Amino acid sequence: MIIGVPKEIKPEENRVAIVPGGVETLVKRGHKVLIEKGAGLGSGFSDEEFIKAGAIILERHEDVFYEAELILKVKEPLPEEYDLLSEGKILFTYLHLAASQDLTLNLLKRKIIGIAYETVQTDDGFLPLLAPMSEIAGRMAPQEGAKYLEKTFGGRGILLGGVPGVPPANVVIIGAGNVGFNSARIAYGMGASVTVLDINPRKLRYIDDYFQGKVITMFADEYNIRMAVEYADLIIGAVLVPGAKAPKIITRELLKNMKKGSVLVDVAIDQGGCAETSRPTTHKDPIYEEEGVIHYTVANMPGAVPRTSTRALTLNTLPYVIEIADKGWKRAVMENKSLARGVNIAYGRVTHEQVAKAFNLPYVPLEEVI
Repeated sequence: MIIGVPKEIKPEENRVAIVPGGVETLVKRGHKVLIEKGAGLGSGFSDEEFIKAGAIILERHEDVFYEAELILKVKEPLPEEYDLLSEGKILFTYLHLAASQDLTLNLLKRKIIGIAYETVQTDDGFLPLLAPMSEIAGRMAPQEGAKYLEKTFGGRGILLGGVPGVPPANVVIIGAGNVGFNSARIAYGMGASVTVLDINPRKLRYIDDYFQGKVITMFADEYNIRMAVEYADLIIGAVLVPGAKAPKIITRELLKNMKKGSVLVDVAIDQGGCAETSRPTTHKDPIYEEEGVIHYTVANMPGAVPRTSTRALTLNTLPYVIEIADKGWKRAVMENKSLARGVNIAYGRVTHEQVAKAFNLPYVPLEEVI
């Protein structure tokens, strides 16, 4: 199979969808790998390293899309890339379709096969391709929140860990999944007072056991969320419904009750954000203020640490890439249920129920498309 890896054009996105070691593995299995010139530089991988691994370097962005059968990316296509996709092309990347009707409709129109990293899911509910980026974003969230609590950036002027005689910041994490757990680890390690809310008692019990009761756990009902929001200095939104648009847990009215100069880090922004006031930002211009609260809503947080992120991502995606390349996408998804759950759209039809529900589109089970 011909596999293409274009350079990411999303602002400040420095990750790349494959590392030289992955290229070498695919080439040895008889596949042809096309890499856009300079695609790996942001992650520290030179064109020479890719060439040594067996890749062919292409000068033009569009040529990678035109020549490849399987296109590997990190982020969803931007509008200027829509016309580079044509019927039957396989796109394997983070899609987050439920957060963008424009993207969804444009990809449907072009009748591609869209396989989303974030909805590849094992039988026990684990999301193997979302997990590494969730871990990184979760670990970044408290450090970004701590920075924007500084008065320099308009924050309350609070040190996250406090000092002897002065209490630490109150960090409230909504969601106890991968992002929430990793946020709690870092925030607790920085000396903050940490509260985690979730609707799943098992997750809360795990948090309580792991931190030996030193992190407060609360059931995420409306009353508890309202109470926690009022005393928070930093809120980390870590809500996830796989494949679906994030529920708006934090309303504008709730936000008005927060302390002025407090910070909201909405890690759920890839799926639309869990606050009514959230809108995507970039690493170059990461924050804005609403109702006196600093919002950090960067939609590709791990892109700031691309060397770590690229290695973590490709370590997990490569086995699935090999399956698709070796078997073709239809056989691969028929033999691998986890991969099948990643297929969001195919030949102009929506094959993921949550994406269809987000925009009131017809849902067609994948079996019927194949």
